[in-house]
Amino acid sequence: MSAILPFIQGKCPQCRKGNVFTHSVTNLKNFREMNDNCPSCGVKFESEPGFFWGAMYFSYAYSVASFIIIGFFFFTLSDDVNLTWYISTVIGFTLITSPMSFRMSRLLMMYIAAPYRKFKGNYTDNR
Repeated sequence: MSAILPFIQGKCPQCRKGNVFTHSVTNLKNFREMNDNCPSCGVKFESEPGFFWGAMYFSYAYSVASFIIIGFFFFTLSDDVNLTWYISTVIGFTLITSPMSFRMSRLLMMYIAAPYRKFKGNYTDNR
């Protein structure tokens, strides 16, 4: 079973069934709230204090990539680029996608940077 779909859905990296976050990404008041443990298999998501501090590096990479992509489109599609429009677009895009960036960076931290968490699902259920 591929880990891409459970990653996008915000599922546990170990069993790929339980939800990592308690609310939807569109719930702007509570999008940051996470379960402490997986509701399905019981694995603890924050394996040590400060585990998710490393997620800010993934978030930073996402932000820099979005700045470069937006800049590429601005500078290739227009001969006269207004810096105010570019900065406004970057700020707006960052504000709109920040809940998704927050979640994806934490999920990347769990899926990639914690290699001791291996998928331990029932292989007969995945056929």
